[in-house]
Formats: sequence, structure tokens, C-alpha cells
Amino acid sequence: MSKLLEEVNKEFIFPDFTNSNLNISSSLAKYLNSYNDKPTIKLLDDELNKNYKNIVFICYDGLGINPININLDEDTLLKKNIKMELTSTFPSTTTNATTSLLSNKYPLEHGWFGWSLYFENIGKNVDIFKDTESSTGIKLEISNKPIKKQDYYFDNTNTDYEINTVLPKYVEVKNEKNNHVFETIDDFYNNIHTILNRSNKQFIYAYMGEPDTTMHEYGVTSNEAKTLINKINDKTEELFNKTKDTLFIITADHGQIDIEGYVDFYNDKKLMDMLKIYPYLDARAVAFKLKDGYNLEFEKYFNEKYNEDFILYKSKDLIKKGVFGAKGNMGDLLGDYIAIGTHTNKTAIMTPISHKFKGHHTSLTDEMLVPLILFNN
Repeated sequence: MSKLLEEVNKEFIFPDFTNSNLNISSSLAKYLNSYNDKPTIKLLDDELNKNYKNIVFICYDGLGINPININLDEDTLLKKNIKMELTSTFPSTTTNATTSLLSNKYPLEHGWFGWSLYFENIGKNVDIFKDTESSTGIKLEISNKPIKKQDYYFDNTNTDYEINTVLPKYVEVKNEKNNHVFETIDDFYNNIHTILNRSNKQFIYAYMGEPDTTMHEYGVTSNEAKTLINKINDKTEELFNKTKDTLFIITADHGQIDIEGYVDFYNDKKLMDMLKIYPYLDARAVAFKLKDGYNLEFEKYFNEKYNEDFILYKSKDLIKKGVFGAKGNMGDLLGDYIAIGTHTNKTAIMTPISHKFKGHHTSLTDEMLVPLILFNN
């Protein structure tokens, strides 16, 4: 467990922003002569200083330590080359962690904390990747958003590496000329291989939305997840065997756990009567915005009814403790309270259209641990 906030609750794994997936990007930013003001990972720094012709940084969505341990044998390429266990950001979710990976910023700096945020200027909860209202799914036209699209640290470098991205078609990029869009898993690896065959030095950031999607639908321990994760391992090994003078850096934005039940907040009339709006943020890291004067009543009611499945914190206390990073000014988006899912492995039902996934993440339990995988040829 990270030492940060150990005194608050010993069952949780809090972010350690000296050994997190964000710090992979900090090491890479330093190496590529981009701006960096965060701790780097010495193990990775030392490997980068060997001056490989090619550097490939892959983020497999959801492929944290827990799914790896469940689904990969000890002698598989990805598992046997785990050099460190790192923490994710909190909430341990794609919107938050990948934004930190791409921008080299703390969550408190960029504000993309979770799937859904409350935009006070329009009085609605918004699914921020889609710009839809969280409780209805209706598309919104939003001006003056409180969060801004972040620049990628590797788009502003002073290096002899050519910079490339390999991303799904739904990911927006500023540098379209150096972006390589894929639609299938085979396309993903073929794009990387094509880039690595160039004569000059190449840096690649590549992101795949799997195995997260499959684990959401079927669960971490499902046959479907096991088959896919082993396919990802095998395809990575095929790619590795076709390359020369290349450093592979692999991590995940977060892990996943199997879900064992659901907590229906939005149908709790007494709870909802104390709130300005539906709960938001993410299913195992739930933010609450209260009506004036309800703090004590809310705390008492919530802790009596839900304390086994969710631990309630004041958002400002988590901010002060550094759970969202050492600096930044986006904390107002986090509401008044955040309820963090426990080892009962349940998720919150926050709105009438909330999904009941079989696998999920976003809390501070096993889904917080991600690998630093390194191998080279």
C-alpha cells in the first residue's frame, strides 16, 4: 500500500505520485526534453538513457495487476517482464488516468476526474467524453466548459525522435499528420510495426481500449477476458519478435475487479432530497453535491446506511491530503463529498440510465495497481 494517506483507511491503496503511471510520462517527458516538473522513475530513466532507436509506450486499458495475475501465466511476456507495481490516479478510471498519461499533469491540474462531472454553469451532470447529460444521455451543446482539452506533452519536445500516436478513431488529436488510426487489434499492431520499420528514430504512444471493454461486459475472471488478454500478450510478443533496437514500455490506466453487487443511490428518496443533483463522478468513486444545510444529516444518514460498501470523505479533505496530486486548482469539480467503494466490490447506480457492469474499477482497491512492464531486444 502507498504510504500516502495510510492513516486514513488501511484497506485502500492511495495514489503514490512518485511511483504511479503518471510518473512514466514524467520520465518520458524528461527524456524527450519536454517540460516536466514531476518525479521520474529511476528504473525507467536508466533504461531510456541506453538510447534505443525506437521507444514504444503502450497503454492497455484496464490491464492492471489484478487482471494480469488472474489471466496470464507466469512465463508470458507481459507478466514476466513486470519490473514495478505502480498506482493509478484516483479515481482509477480512463478519463482521469489517460489524461494524466497524455498531459503529464496531476488530476487536480487537468480536472478530467471521472466519467461524469457536475458543470455548475449549466446545472447538469455531463459525461465529459461524450458531452451528454449523465441522467438522460441527451447530447448537450456546452459553451465555456470548466475543463479544457489537454495538450500532449510529447507534442512539444526537443528531440531527434519522430513522434507518433496510434489511437482509436474516437480519440481527438492535434497532430493528425503523425496519428495512426486503427479499428481492429491486428490494425493496432500493424500500425506500430510499420512505424518501427522507418530508418529514423521513432517514439510511439499507443492506446488500446481493451481488455477494459470486454471485462466490463463479462467480468475479469470470465473466459472472454482470459482469451482476449492472452491474445494481447501473444500479439505483443509477435510484434516484439519482429523489431530491433526497441524499448517497449507497457502499462495500464487502471485495473479491474469483478463486481459483486449494486448500490442504488438514485432510488433512495431521502438521500436524493438532500442533493442538488444526481450523484456523479464514477461508479466506485461517487461525488455528491449537497443542498445548503444538509451536511450533518447527510453524513449521519449515509454512514448508517452505506458504510459497509462505501466510505464517505469530504472532498476538500482528500484534496488537502494530495489524493488528486500535489498541486492544481480544479477541486471545485469534486463536489462536497466522495464515497469510495470498499472490498465488498459493489458499484453505485447513480442515475436511471446507469449501467450494471460485471467488471469495473474507479475505487482505491485492487483496481488501483498497474504494471510497469519493460522489455527490449
